[in-house]
Amino acid sequence: MPPQPKRKLSKARRDRRRAHDSLPAIHLIACPKCDALRQPHRLCPECGTYRGETYIETQAEKK
Repeated sequence: MPPQPKRKLSKARRDRRRAHDSLPAIHLIACPKCDALRQPHRLCPECGTYRGETYIETQAEKK
């Protein structure tokens, strides 16, 4: 038989423990080149640029 708790955990104590379990909302900014939403300090998924330099050639640029 597995060990059992001696007392019932109150709803307040349970909820205080779970207060930090939620995920934060992802912060998005507009890309200065194509105005697509992207995460800060990351390459733009639409145009492949970061800080004015192109790092990834996208499908739109290949055409």
